[in-house]
Amino acid sequence: MKLGIAVLTLAYVLSQFYRAFLAVLSPELTAELGVSASQLSRASGIWFLAFAAMQIPVGWALDRVGPRRTAAGLLTLAGGGGAALFATAQAGWQIDLAMGLIGVGCAPVLMASYYIFARTFRPAVFATLAATLVGVGSLGNIAASVPLSWAAEAMGWRGALWALAAITAAVGAVTWFAVRDPEAADGAEDGSLLDVLKIPAFWAILPMMLVNYAPAAGLRGLWAGPYVAEFYGPQFVGTVTLIMGLAMIAGNFVYGPLDRLTGTRKGVVLGGNLMGAAVLACLWWVPVPGLWTAAAALALVGALGSSYAVGVAHGRAFVPAHLTGRGVTLLNLFSIGGVGAMQFATGPVFEAAGGGVEGYRMLFGLFALALAAGCAIYAFAPDKTD
Repeated sequence: MKLGIAVLTLAYVLSQFYRAFLAVLSPELTAELGVSASQLSRASGIWFLAFAAMQIPVGWALDRVGPRRTAAGLLTLAGGGGAALFATAQAGWQIDLAMGLIGVGCAPVLMASYYIFARTFRPAVFATLAATLVGVGSLGNIAASVPLSWAAEAMGWRGALWALAAITAAVGAVTWFAVRDPEAADGAEDGSLLDVLKIPAFWAILPMMLVNYAPAAGLRGLWAGPYVAEFYGPQFVGTVTLIMGLAMIAGNFVYGPLDRLTGTRKGVVLGGNLMGAAVLACLWWVPVPGLWTAAAALALVGALGSSYAVGVAHGRAFVPAHLTGRGVTLLNLFSIGGVGAMQFATGPVFEAAGGGVEGYRMLFGLFALALAAGCAIYAFAPDKTD
């Protein structure tokens, strides 16, 4: 089981990489293929929406088929194939298709790990394990900053993508042999997604899951690159995205044990996201505050927006064992789907504001309002720890 978790963690490193790498490659893609930041926002949104749409079938497959075949098959075929298609892209629509395939391939990786955690370990440590995996997996965020810039300079962005396609297919193949399915829960053949939706607490938790990750993922995955390049110079893109990626890793490790230390999951998630909304409101007020102030603010958004694992633990605590797969994937659907929807929305919002300073002001304001709305609904959720 330890070897299987290690391989799934490596697969999640790739998943984190793929959701963030466009921010670094955006100058090269714009120069060679003529795609704009707005078009890349759409491609990023397609990754997240494809990932989110797969959560329903992935949840069914985890409960019925098991994590080994689910994760290995999709990562190898869709993930590796999508990266290969990206490496050969000659137009924007090919990038869109490639990102969609990669999103499908990455969709089961984290949930397979969470399924194993929920079925194998004590419920009280679920949040810590879940956050630790996300924290370690977020090394993919780091790889998608300065290291990717170096790789793109050394072998070109196409060469870097070919290497990633080979690595992704190889990790998927190893997953097939390394992961072991835990024993199925009694009644695993019974129940459906509708049974999860009948849990009243979910209706207050899901809106928070919809928005809590969207600002950090949207800024780190796409907008931070063009923002820094436009106002502070392209030479600082790798550095600022690296700082934000490190902050997101640190945030996961800090959030992980807080539910056990404080005795509340709701309070941890609510407090962190309210602070994140406040930082984004400051950026709305002063969109271009200076390089290092902006880097610090983006880092805070990333760290405070890392409450995802605690939010999943909060929702999972209400789900019966035989619906574990469908419960955690529904929470993930809302989280990743929220990022995808926001990525689609941010491009038109940015352009409608005329780009530049006012464009980014509108983006920061939109993210702040979304977080505030999610917190307002989540405030009515019942708290629950294991």
